[in-house]
Amino acid sequence: MIPKPPPREPSLGFLYIPPYRIYGESIAGESTCLHIPELDLGFDIGSCPRAVLPSKHLAITHGHMDHIGGLAYFCSQRRFQGMGTASILCDARIAPAVKRMMDGFVDLERQRTPYDLTPLLPDQPFEIKNNIFLRGFETEHTCPSFGYVVSEKRTKLKTEFLNLPQDKLKELKDRGVEITRSFEIPLIAFTGDTAPGPHLIREDVRKAQIIITECTFFEPEHKDRARVGMHMHIDDVAEWLRVLECEAIILVHVSRRTELSYARERVAKIAGDKAANKVHLLMDYKANKARYEQQTLEAEAREARRAGGKPAPAPQPVESDD
Repeated sequence: MIPKPPPREPSLGFLYIPPYRIYGESIAGESTCLHIPELDLGFDIGSCPRAVLPSKHLAITHGHMDHIGGLAYFCSQRRFQGMGTASILCDARIAPAVKRMMDGFVDLERQRTPYDLTPLLPDQPFEIKNNIFLRGFETEHTCPSFGYVVSEKRTKLKTEFLNLPQDKLKELKDRGVEITRSFEIPLIAFTGDTAPGPHLIREDVRKAQIIITECTFFEPEHKDRARVGMHMHIDDVAEWLRVLECEAIILVHVSRRTELSYARERVAKIAGDKAANKVHLLMDYKANKARYEQQTLEAEAREARRAGGKPAPAPQPVESDD
C-alpha cells in the first residue's frame, strides 16, 4: 500500500484592520509569531515563516519555546536575505537569558550572527518609527512576561491659543512660549500569554484601536485549566470586552483541540452579537478570507465612485464556505 503523504502545512493567518495588516501563525503550545508590516514590527517568534522576516523590530513577550524558539534562525535569515540586523526587544528580566541562548548558537555554528538586543523596563518607550513608540508592561504568566502597546505621539494646539491668527502664534513660538501639547494615541496592544489581571485595563490597553490577545480555552469545563496555566478563557475575554474601546480584538493562541467553528459560536453566545462583531480569530482562514474579499469589493466600489464612472453595484456579502 502506498503510504499517506505528509500533512499539509497550514497557511498563515491574515487580517486587514485598516490601516494595518496582521499576519502570522499562533497555535497554543506550537508557535506564535506575528508581523505588522506597516509598523516594521513583529511579536514573538516561535517559528520563522519567511513572511515574518521583514520585521525590523521584534518584541518578545516571554521565554516559552513556542514564543521564542525561532529567534536565532530569524536573526540569521534576516542577514542571509540581506534584510539587515535584527532588533530584538524584550523584558529586561529575561534579556540575560536571551543573550545566553544566542551565545550558544555562536558556539554551535562557529560564527556570530549580529543582532541588537534592547532590554526594556516597564513603560520604557522605544521609538520604532517616527513618532511611533513601543512600550512594554508586565503581565501575569508562569514565567516573566510582557505585553506591549504601540502608540503614536501627536501634538495639538493648546485650547487657549485656538482662536489666534497664524502670525500671533508664530510670534508666541518665537518668544519660546509652548503653544502645543503632546499626547499619545494607543494604536495596537498585544498581551502575549497572560492570566486576567489589572494590566488588561490599563488605559492604553483599554483604548487601543486594535487589541491582539491570547485566548487559549473556549470550553466551559476548561476554566480551571486556564487558571492553572495562567491563560485567558473566552469568559475572561467576554467580561473584558465590556470596558474595551477597541475597533477590533484579535484572538490568537487558540488550542488545536478547539474547532474554530465552535470558537466562533462561543464568542457570539458569550459576548453577544454586537461585541462579537469586533472579535476575530487570526487562524480562522475561511472567515477571514471571506471578510477580506468583502473588503476588496467595497474598496473597488469606492474607487469606481471616485473615478466618476458608472455607479458601482452595491457589493454583495461574501459567504464563508465553512
